[in-house]
Amino acid sequence: MRISFCQALLTGAIILNLLILYYVSRAQQQMMEKRREQSKGLKKASLPVAGLGAMGNLVGGSIVGGAKMGGLEGNMRGPRVTILVLEFEDFENYVGDVARSFLRQRPELPFLAVAESPPYPPLALPEGARLLVLSPSPDQPPQTHRPEFNVQTEFVLLVPDGVELDHGRQIERLIRELEGEGDGPVRLVAAPVLTRSAVQCLHLRVNLREWTATYTPAASGSSGSVCTALQGDAVVLIRTEDLFNLSVPLGRPLMSSLFIQTSLRGWKVKLLEGPSFSASHRPLFISAHNQWKADSRLKDATNHLMRSFGLKRVVLPDGRDQWFGCSKETARCFGTVRDDTPEYLYLERWTPPCCMRSLRETTKYVINILESSGVRYWLEGGSLLGAARHQDIIPWDYDVDLGIYLEDIPNCDYLKNLDSGSLVDANGYVWERAVEGDFYRVQYSEANHLHVDLWPFYPRNGVMTRDTWTEHKQDVEFPEHFLQPLVPMQFAGITAYGPNNHRAFLELKFGEGVIENPQYPNPAKKRLDRSRTLGP
Repeated sequence: MRISFCQALLTGAIILNLLILYYVSRAQQQMMEKRREQSKGLKKASLPVAGLGAMGNLVGGSIVGGAKMGGLEGNMRGPRVTILVLEFEDFENYVGDVARSFLRQRPELPFLAVAESPPYPPLALPEGARLLVLSPSPDQPPQTHRPEFNVQTEFVLLVPDGVELDHGRQIERLIRELEGEGDGPVRLVAAPVLTRSAVQCLHLRVNLREWTATYTPAASGSSGSVCTALQGDAVVLIRTEDLFNLSVPLGRPLMSSLFIQTSLRGWKVKLLEGPSFSASHRPLFISAHNQWKADSRLKDATNHLMRSFGLKRVVLPDGRDQWFGCSKETARCFGTVRDDTPEYLYLERWTPPCCMRSLRETTKYVINILESSGVRYWLEGGSLLGAARHQDIIPWDYDVDLGIYLEDIPNCDYLKNLDSGSLVDANGYVWERAVEGDFYRVQYSEANHLHVDLWPFYPRNGVMTRDTWTEHKQDVEFPEHFLQPLVPMQFAGITAYGPNNHRAFLELKFGEGVIENPQYPNPAKKRLDRSRTLGP
């Protein structure tokens, strides 16, 4: 078969295009490989190592930061530890003195001062020390403000402001202690700071489901204490990999942020009796005004940290509570409840403890008024179930339900005139006729809508009934004999009244075995993992 000129021309054009496509693809592949190699070397080649000057780019060589190395830090390995100072105030600090102290004894070590924003006045850092600002800048690449790109050593030594290094052997001792723990639970080693508040070893249990962190004192051992948290001033050594595997590696306050996260991972800290670090600058703040500013910033930082970690209650070692949730002056911790399932259940959490505290307070207040006014009441629905099961509000409940006799409402000044509108009493509680149905509601305050619902019933032919009903399955008629007589029950820290056969009453409303088989209000939306019901 003969090939025409046009066919030959077309065949040649196709072959030429295939060759061009091959070489273009080959060139693109080589460019991508080159870029990948460049990005792999970014940490070592593109970024200066923390604390290094113009002569300090040879991390793996014999020159680091312009200093000849030897001993534990040498042998062509580069420095093993970065000194990091995080907690200092820009209006008064000794970060420059801390840097000079450490670099005088160990000039080869990278020194990094870390701040959320550029300090003002600017820090006066010596040569060999660097400032890392965590807040991003639109004209800088992302690695510029990320600490994990700026620390190239095996360990990080977290140092408080004002601390001094007396001799280089202090750091080696900490490294040996941490390495001696191997792959065990001890992942941090700490040494005390002298002339400051004595550092104390604590046990810390963080229960995210209950929004609570609990500190308790830990016993001291002969060769150092092993615990899960520290209180007071200490220098802390941690492996760099461990530090930057935390969700918030450099949160403030540092000790609170660090140990909340490490305790959740099962890590422990070993507090050594020595070597101790000195601190000559005492007090840190010369004027009372600066001390007040520092205390205010610490309080703000603590509030921000606890909110971001979802902790509403902190139990201190002496048993006192610190609260970081809602109050009478603020909105409650969760929004409008949809499908009987509050938003916190979807987060695998239960009712925040501040909300539970406010519910108990409101319940005690309302019951006291009902009793003093001669209004017969009884624990209803989920609240009765909580009294039978927990002697308290159900841990995931968000309101309290009380039944009342309709005929007794005129006995209570707060209820008898609530046909419309609402009433704020002298203690800030809001009494109102509910808009959702024929019942009453008492809110904790105008700002905080945690509430107790009052459900009016009246007897008819021996049956307690109502004129209107809700869609809740427990909102049904029941024999009046359950209320004759009413019996005392422990509930929410007080003695309240409930039906005389609460098991039969509850099984009438919820079904058989309801006390022994806890479940969330709407299992179709969210089911309770019963294996965790009584767990931490």
